[in-house]
Amino acid sequence: MLSDNVLTPDEIAQLTEQDWQNRLTADEYYILRQKGTERAFTGLYTDVFDKGVYRCKGCNAKLFDSDNKFHSGCGWPSFDKTINDTALTETLDLSHGMRRIEVTCTNCGGHLGHVFPDGPRETTGVRYCINSASIHLENQ
Repeated sequence: MLSDNVLTPDEIAQLTEQDWQNRLTADEYYILRQKGTERAFTGLYTDVFDKGVYRCKGCNAKLFDSDNKFHSGCGWPSFDKTINDTALTETLDLSHGMRRIEVTCTNCGGHLGHVFPDGPRETTGVRYCINSASIHLENQ
């Protein structure tokens, strides 16, 4: 493991789908590994604004700082900025008849949600719309 108990690329490469199913809950596996989405307003972190760092449930990589979380009203945790420029990977998603940008954890490839250009204009102007089941909050 890397620092902060983050899985290394070698450790991730050795995980089978059965290993992922054993490591994650059914909801976490559905979202992170099968690109699922939790229902709006049902996730643990939708209305949580505690201080800390949000990490990937799949590999424990740092993704977002709580200072960049905001209430968007969309039903999922929303952030206007990632913890660093390499935390997430963005990919065009044409599924479900829509054109969106999917965001995944760069370290483990886990599906997190999508990014939209409708975030706070006074900051970055983007909204990372993230499934609660794909992240966990490490309080500070």
